[in-house]
Amino acid sequence: MLSGGGTTLQNLLDERTAGRLPIDVVRVLASRPGIRGIERAGQAGIPVDVVTRKSFPNTEAYSERLFAACREAGAKLVCLAGFLQLLRIPDDFTHKVLNIHPSLLPAFGGKGMYGHHVHEAVLAFGAKVSGCTVHFADNEFDQGPIVMQQAVPVLDDDTPDTLAARVFTAECAIYPEAIRRFAEERLEFDCRRVFTRS
Repeated sequence: MLSGGGTTLQNLLDERTAGRLPIDVVRVLASRPGIRGIERAGQAGIPVDVVTRKSFPNTEAYSERLFAACREAGAKLVCLAGFLQLLRIPDDFTHKVLNIHPSLLPAFGGKGMYGHHVHEAVLAFGAKVSGCTVHFADNEFDQGPIVMQQAVPVLDDDTPDTLAARVFTAECAIYPEAIRRFAEERLEFDCRRVFTRS
């Protein structure tokens, strides 16, 4: 599921093509028409559905439509890739929806904290490290159990753009790795804590 340029989708496709990520991408769900992520999916031959939030009366109805499409496609895991809409996760997709967030959660997360908003907030706060977090999505923004995190330094001369680039490099490493661990059935849960079996 995506809402923008599809750079995270492209990273996953590149990892798959390189033989480092044993997955099939069976469908892309876009929250807006006319975005670059739709083009990237089309170029890769992946079916795309555009499902806009304003077409539904509430989050529950919107989520039902999206997850019905996931079931129809036979998806075993849903990867949020810059998807900016709140979801209600149905029971059959509990611990089967992954998200990547451009900060070290729980810092700089929640409603309105996405993309450059996060990096601007990190710099304004004066944080010395930032990074990214892969977590299982639940029914709140950026609250689900954390699977992996990677820190990056915040440099004195950073701008939101330079920090974003450094964080995205980290995202490109840990998101495919978290998906790989899921695909290999190596993730275990103890309440909120997620462990990886060796």
